[in-house]
Amino acid sequence: MNIIGKRYYFFAFSALIIIPGLIALFGFGLPLGIDFTGGSKLEVQISNATGLSTDAVSAVVEDQGFDSSVVQLSDDNLVIIRTKDMSDIQKTDIVNALGARFGGDAELLSFDSVGPTIGTEVARRALGVVAIAALGILGYTTFAFRGVENAFRYGVCAIFALIHDSLIVLSAAAILGRIFGWEVDALFLTALLTVIGFSVHDSIVVFDRVRENLDKHRRASYEMVVNHSVVQSLTRSINTQITTLLALFSIALFTGGTLRTFVITMMIGLVSGTYSSLCNAAPILVIWENKEWQTWFGKK
Repeated sequence: MNIIGKRYYFFAFSALIIIPGLIALFGFGLPLGIDFTGGSKLEVQISNATGLSTDAVSAVVEDQGFDSSVVQLSDDNLVIIRTKDMSDIQKTDIVNALGARFGGDAELLSFDSVGPTIGTEVARRALGVVAIAALGILGYTTFAFRGVENAFRYGVCAIFALIHDSLIVLSAAAILGRIFGWEVDALFLTALLTVIGFSVHDSIVVFDRVRENLDKHRRASYEMVVNHSVVQSLTRSINTQITTLLALFSIALFTGGTLRTFVITMMIGLVSGTYSSLCNAAPILVIWENKEWQTWFGKK
C-alpha cells in the first residue's frame, strides 16, 4: 500500500472537508451555550409528575419568555434547565409553571447564574488551555525524538494534525448547531481536548514506528520508511478507532440531550484524529524532508 505516494489526494480530501466547514464557521459562528455567554441554571424536583419530558419542559420555559433553553431530565423527576440570565421573580414563575403543568410539587433544589463576564473568561481560558497543550506537545515530542535527525519536525507535524482535527470539530459544531440547534458548552470543550489528546497519541505512535524503522532500514529512502511505518500502524489505528466508536455509538444510541451532542462530537473528532495521523501528519514529514514546496510552483 503506497499511502504516502497519494499524499496530495489526502490533502485535497481534507481541504474539501475543512473549507466548507470554515465557511460555515465564519458565516454562522459557533452556537455558544450559557457556559460561555452567561446565563442561569435551575435544578427543579417535581414529585409525582405526569407527562414529564424534555419537550414539554422546554415548552413551559418558552412560555415564560426564555427561548433556546437546554433541558435535561435525570432520575426521580429531576429537571435541569439552562437558559439565559433570569431574575428571582422569573425563577419563581418557572418553578410554579412547572408544578402547574405536570401536576406535582415543584421544588427548586439549586439555582446558579453565570454572568457574561465570567462566560467570556471561560472562553479565553479555554483557548489558553489549547495553546498550552500545543506547546507542551511540541516540547515533549521534540525531547522524546531527540535521537532522530530533525526531531523538531515530529512535534510540528503532530501540531498540524491537532489543528486539522480541531478545525474539523469546530466546523462540525457550527454546521450541526445551525441544523439541529446544538450549543457549544463545557462538555464540547471536554470533547475537543479529548480529541486533541487522541490525535496526538495516534500521531506519536506512527512517528515512533518511523523512528524504529529508520534504524532498521538505513538504506531505504525516507519516503519508503515512512510509508512502511504507516502501513504497519494502520491495523492498530483502525482497530482502536472501531472499538472506541462502538462504545460511543452505544452511548449516543441510548442517551439524549447534551450527552448525545458530546458523544457525537467525540466520534467526529476520533475519526478525524485517526485519518490525520495516518494521512496528513506522516506525509507532511516526507514533504518537509524532500522540500517539495520548492517545486510546487514550477521552481527547480
